[in-house]
Amino acid sequence: MSRPDELDLNGLPLFLALVEAGSFTAAADRLGCTKTKVSLQIRQLEERLGVTLFQRTTRRVQPTQAGETLYRECRPLLAGLQEALASAEGDGHRLRGALRLTAPEDYATRVLGPAVVEFGQRHPALRIELRSGDRISDMLEEGIDLAFRLGWLKDSTLRSRSLGTFQQCLVASPDYLARHGTPEDPEALTEHAWVAFTPLASPLTWTFRRGEESRRVQMKARLAANSTAALSALLVAGGGISVMADISAEAELRAGRLVRVLPAWSLPSGGVHAVYPPGRHLPARVRAFMDFFQAWQAGEPGSL
Repeated sequence: MSRPDELDLNGLPLFLALVEAGSFTAAADRLGCTKTKVSLQIRQLEERLGVTLFQRTTRRVQPTQAGETLYRECRPLLAGLQEALASAEGDGHRLRGALRLTAPEDYATRVLGPAVVEFGQRHPALRIELRSGDRISDMLEEGIDLAFRLGWLKDSTLRSRSLGTFQQCLVASPDYLARHGTPEDPEALTEHAWVAFTPLASPLTWTFRRGEESRRVQMKARLAANSTAALSALLVAGGGISVMADISAEAELRAGRLVRVLPAWSLPSGGVHAVYPPGRHLPARVRAFMDFFQAWQAGEPGSL
């Protein structure tokens, strides 16, 4: 086993990427290098440490217990080092490296996409990856620099910046309502087909308010969706009634493919948040994108 001063620490970023990606090919794609380089560096790291870090199969590369321990200890240390180096970059420096963003599918498509393209054109040395999906990502484990989340934040270890609010609205297609009737009060929803949005903690329980009046209703669902796009498609096709964020349902409402149900009753509003992983330093690339994006939202991208 090598002494610490004899170890080549250049292999650690490749080691972390392999744990997170689960395959040599995916790790190489993430890092922008060859699969051979990843394999060679991992083999050399194992030889110098005198332990096996991965169990290799034809389908996946799994870390051994030693590999999991090394990952758990090294990930926050390397992340802190990267953040410290990034924070030392002056605002006038050319942004480089990788910026990994994640957001719900609909928000990524409708809102973030155009801003990411414009920001990338201004910083050609920066490689930007936009991941979409309604599943909540583990930012540290997946190497995410900045996450956009709609709803209510529960993880107190994360830092966030509020970007605004959205309203939740009850919607259905005109065809569904023509066939099954329009409910006149929240309790009537229990007699209708409900489409559950599974990323929510309680997709079947909803509290409606009208002035001082409050009604809590438990739904029954035969259809469910795990993404905003899938939920919208099921509703437009006449699958039932459900709740969507107004910013996600806007296009379908404007086109008449969906209509509001029980508009006199309100549902809790939610927040739009930019979320950062734990750490003392915010990399310059993240700060720069957030400043740009907020100006973009305000209609002033040319000012940056």
